Amino acid sequence: MTEFVDELDGGFGWIADDRLHRAAHALAVDGRVWLIDPFEDDGVEERIRDLGEPAGVIQLLDRHGRDSAALATRLGAPVHVVPDSLPGTPFEVLPVASWRRWQEVALWWPERRILVCADVLGTIPFFRAGAEPIGVHPFLRPFPPRRLRGLAPLHVLVGHGPGRHGEGFGAEVDDALAHARRRIPRWLLGFRRALRSES
Repeated sequence: MTEFVDELDGGFGWIADDRLHRAAHALAVDGRVWLIDPFEDDGVEERIRDLGEPAGVIQLLDRHGRDSAALATRLGAPVHVVPDSLPGTPFEVLPVASWRRWQEVALWWPERRILVCADVLGTIPFFRAGAEPIGVHPFLRPFPPRRLRGLAPLHVLVGHGPGRHGEGFGAEVDDALAHARRRIPRWLLGFRRALRSES
């Protein structure tokens, strides 16, 4: 059964019932709907069409193909894979990682203070170190992207887990990024404990 999350005025998210709690989002801009890293699930397409006319599918991470192509074809919308920019939209594209095997960008909607991430940030335990409410992907902890700091988002939507909403949550993002490298030992300790509990 689909779990809908991150309910916004003109947007929503949905989470897969799997180990990584994959999350996808739909945001409406002037009656046109943009899908971010989507996957198919029960009731999702109906909610997308209720929200407005499909405008495009945005893939923020090179390996996050998910069901982007299939949904885009069915909805008659183009796919933008790790775009440099999205002209004609209110979105700013922020670089996150540009490595040979990791290409990722984030989406920033400054007017509504919405930050959308793929893998750079997450709210499930795999991403978090200790009591962090939101954490940096373990592989990005040694070199966390500075471009996401200081944005003061009101809504932080992530690719794994439910988002964070409200004033002050931008400080959580800044804290996670500022201390990502320093908290690697804490993350490792939690990861080892999780592995032991599963064995």
